[in-house]
Amino acid sequence: MCKIQTKHHVRINVNGESKSIEVEGDETLLYVLRNKLNLKGAKEGCGTGDCGACAVILDGKVVPSCLVYAATVEGSEVTTVEGIGSATKLHPLQRAFIQAGAIQCGFCIPGVIITAKNLLDANPSPTREEVREALVGNICRCTGYMRIIEAVMMAAEIMRRNSK
Repeated sequence: MCKIQTKHHVRINVNGESKSIEVEGDETLLYVLRNKLNLKGAKEGCGTGDCGACAVILDGKVVPSCLVYAATVEGSEVTTVEGIGSATKLHPLQRAFIQAGAIQCGFCIPGVIITAKNLLDANPSPTREEVREALVGNICRCTGYMRIIEAVMMAAEIMRRNSK
């Protein structure tokens, strides 16, 4: 059977930069980010939207980019882990994850940081339970989550202090 591909021209804002790209109808946002825009932070873990490794912020909501067709994001705002800090100016979350020892293999961490950023943007003073609840869609096999929760709480405190 012959598969018919449909090309779409999509304009999106990725990490504050306007991008205009051509995508196939069956390409996911994850595929486009990694293979067409060279943003390697989001990873494909499960491919079913259950692990959080591919999490990005799409129009203000955390979504599994492996389940979003790139052709559907016309005019959208996308934030990946690459868009929240740089090697020379880390985001408070990135610094806190390093200080708390919350990074092990690093595979899940970009998705965790994206999810935590979205939480802290909406709620600058979360409780530990709210952090746990926000991160329920992010699976980490290395850290046991305690250091991740500590890192998010530490970052929240730093961000509150910096906003005064």
